[in-house]
Amino acid sequence: MKNKDGIFIYDNRDLEGIKKACEIASETLDMIAELIEPEITTEFLDEACHNFMLEKNAIPATLGYRGYPKSCCISLNHIVCHGIPSEKKLKNGDILNIDVTCIFNGWYGDTSRMFSVGDISLKAKRLINVTHESLLLGIESAFPGNTFGDIGAAIQTFVEKNKMSVVRDFCGHGIGNQFHQPPNVLHYGKKNSGARLEAGMCFTIEPMVNIGRPETKILSDNWTAVTRDKSLSAQFEHTIFIKDNGSEILTESKKNRFFCF
Repeated sequence: MKNKDGIFIYDNRDLEGIKKACEIASETLDMIAELIEPEITTEFLDEACHNFMLEKNAIPATLGYRGYPKSCCISLNHIVCHGIPSEKKLKNGDILNIDVTCIFNGWYGDTSRMFSVGDISLKAKRLINVTHESLLLGIESAFPGNTFGDIGAAIQTFVEKNKMSVVRDFCGHGIGNQFHQPPNVLHYGKKNSGARLEAGMCFTIEPMVNIGRPETKILSDNWTAVTRDKSLSAQFEHTIFIKDNGSEILTESKKNRFFCF
């Protein structure tokens, strides 16, 4: 069912299906955390994610999606999102986002986290912490009666207060029985603007935050988005479900809430 704004409204039976897909996505990131170390390739990490999802009877949603060639996205350092796993080796000081989406019995679960390789810089640690906190503030603003603009404003205000920038070129999205569906969830905006949240909505919040300017560009592979000024970028993502009295995080880690410093 869709509401007047064209946003899907799911019931509690649907929620159980979405929850299972989200649980597998979160467990995939819990698993991959143990494998990250210098000299490991991002291709190796992608294969590990792929195999883990198949073992859980889930399908990697990104594999073949609009021609995307891999089972997850791995974005290093100044890559904002949609980094394609390759034979590139991780090195001490790298930061990386791993973004996985699982399909289980026709339902989708989508999440991403930041990870670090060895000893990382103080500015990288601060970027990761600010990005993580901005996601939590966005989620705190996600409850019935509030607007999508309230979510974006909470994220933008906090990030800019910390002298960083929110990427405008990519956003969160509705999710459930499709990978991407309405609404677009902007990570910037004005309070009390946009559609109002209702119980039964399911969507991702996934702020991308740059140490430098917000502008991005797409590389020649037509997927990899990087910061134009080559500054570091970070991202965290949760799938959430709007309840009568607030929101439920469906992709929370069972082992560590987040990998922050």
